[in-house]
Amino acid sequence: MKIYCVGYRNWALNIYKILKKNTSHKFKVKNKKKISIKEINKFNPSYILFYGWSDKVPYFLTKKYFCIMLHPSPLPKFRGGSPIQNQIIRNIKITKVTLFKMNHKMDAGPILLTQSLSLEGHIKDIFERLTKIGVNLTLKIFKKQYKLKVQNEKLVTVYKRRLPSESELTIKEIKNKNSNYLYNKIRMLEDPYPNAYIKTKEGKKIKIKYAELL
Repeated sequence: MKIYCVGYRNWALNIYKILKKNTSHKFKVKNKKKISIKEINKFNPSYILFYGWSDKVPYFLTKKYFCIMLHPSPLPKFRGGSPIQNQIIRNIKITKVTLFKMNHKMDAGPILLTQSLSLEGHIKDIFERLTKIGVNLTLKIFKKQYKLKVQNEKLVTVYKRRLPSESELTIKEIKNKNSNYLYNKIRMLEDPYPNAYIKTKEGKKIKIKYAELL
């Protein structure tokens, strides 16, 4: 079986690395932000994995091949960009990792498998758990241990990808929000994301890269 893997985020590349090491399938891993249609057609994969992918994939590609996306939310809730951040800032502590078969709509394809994911701790901790779950669920798919489930469109919620400007901790937030909110906003924006920051009177940015809630 041939598996074509596209991605550029470290946690996604780690999943691909572990899958390649622990299976006998033939893998082609592309660490890039662009898709090579010509190369994909030449390789003719059984599956194409788009883990940690954030751009639109052409419909003719998802129609021709079995394309799988990993999305860290309980789809159909929290479709769209920055799902981890958009859940943490709402104080959600337990979510799901969802693997679904891609179609022509954003995050709307039938669900293959899900598994619970804790959003507690720092981003690196969440990524470590996400990696393990991603490997586990993907191996099950390779073994055909899944059942396609159509998403319930009545339950859909969609959120936009967060902008770097939204990383600012404003004076209003500091005055009016509790310590848990501030902690969540700082930890959800740890590296590799645009870190939380405070603006000085001079217009300079003081980045806050790490915090603990005592």
